Amino acid sequence: MFNKSLVKTPMPEQNPAARARNFSEVALGYTEADAQSEAARCLRCKHKPCVAGCPVEVDIPGFVGKLAEGDPAEAYEIIRRTNALPAVCGRVCPQETQCEQKCVRGKNGVSVGIGRLERYAADWAMKNGEGASVQAAAPNGVKVAVVGSGPAGLTCAGELAGLGYEVTVFEAFHRPGGVLVYGIPEFRLPKAIVAREIEGLLARGVTLTTNCVVGRSLTLDELFAEGFRAVFIGSGAGLPTFMNIPGESLNGVYSANEFLTRVNLMRAFDETWDTPVQNAKRVAVVGGGNVAMDAARCALRLPGVETVTVVYRRGEAEMPARAEEIHHAREEGIDFKLLTNPTEVLGDDKGWVTGLACVEMELSEPDESGRRRPKPKPDSRFELPVDSVIMAIGSSPNPLIRQTTPDLPVNKWGCVVADEADGRTGKKGVYAGGDTVTGAATVILAMGAGRAAARSIHEDVLAGAI
Repeated sequence: MFNKSLVKTPMPEQNPAARARNFSEVALGYTEADAQSEAARCLRCKHKPCVAGCPVEVDIPGFVGKLAEGDPAEAYEIIRRTNALPAVCGRVCPQETQCEQKCVRGKNGVSVGIGRLERYAADWAMKNGEGASVQAAAPNGVKVAVVGSGPAGLTCAGELAGLGYEVTVFEAFHRPGGVLVYGIPEFRLPKAIVAREIEGLLARGVTLTTNCVVGRSLTLDELFAEGFRAVFIGSGAGLPTFMNIPGESLNGVYSANEFLTRVNLMRAFDETWDTPVQNAKRVAVVGGGNVAMDAARCALRLPGVETVTVVYRRGEAEMPARAEEIHHAREEGIDFKLLTNPTEVLGDDKGWVTGLACVEMELSEPDESGRRRPKPKPDSRFELPVDSVIMAIGSSPNPLIRQTTPDLPVNKWGCVVADEADGRTGKKGVYAGGDTVTGAATVILAMGAGRAAARSIHEDVLAGAI
């Protein structure tokens, strides 16, 4: 007999054919009935394994239980005790490899839709004007600088402000949010949602300084000279990586960072905005991660685009992108050329892209790391006719901070060397977390790093270590 408790409540979505040509949110969110039905599937496990899978340690059975009881206000209060950006996390966190992977319900069926329920509680709170109470401590007179207003920086700032610190966030762009506003598309994460979440953090008394590039406008040592007791670096990994193959300097070749910034932050998809972006017809996106999926799905939605092809050198099983994002991309009509590697970007005599030369790949036997490496097939070269190429093969931290702070330890990839458990670096008073330490990773991991660093800063201030 069919057991409904073993099946996850479906998420309502836009029709693929319609959404492939608009930037409105794909997932439409649970109704009240959906949320209660899904929440009722939770077994309320005594040992809470799902919490162990959450980088910010949300009391998942606690908030899910409140939703099952029909109390979304209290559910939201529980989430906000440890998660500064619940409406964001409910949309973009890879729950399937974190909290939901630990869910006991998943052992004999499908795990509880924790992310969907988190989104429901956060959206309900926004819609109904509810906000979690802020347990702010009395001002302690200690100034802390936070570099970057992405998920790591925002979380660190919010935690410290709640403890009474005088926090100033320095953001290079004209709008706060970091990757939440320039990297993740509107159809996955509406920017109005991000703005509301940030407003809640700033309401704690955080000061925001935009258009300030730390490492150029100010150095870390200058921040200390201005009276900041500690500095948290959460500036992300926004320096794009290229393949260094012939033709990458042709017109029509973008890094995914530039392309997504133009589309998302600068709203190139909106014809009322004067943001230049190429009017391509055939687009190739090189890479297999979430950024590649975001770039491909954004490209498909731009006026004039007819085809978008994802080119990835391994197979689908090796793709680091979330299964949900790959599924959505396929539904929307994006083509996938797997086990395929570009060798040259082809162009015309005017310097514009006309194609992408590729070779077919095959996977070798697993090496000592357990990973199967791709190798070219002999005599397998072919040409893919395209007029735009987007490189989405990775990124690294901007070098400005390390160039102006010679005593700050960094690794060979340019990432700040910091203890990932507490954010402490080898320079006194400097803490770091998120993509600037790990390289490009997830929003929730960056938030966990920001929260851990805030705890370390507070501990070190109390101990007189800084």
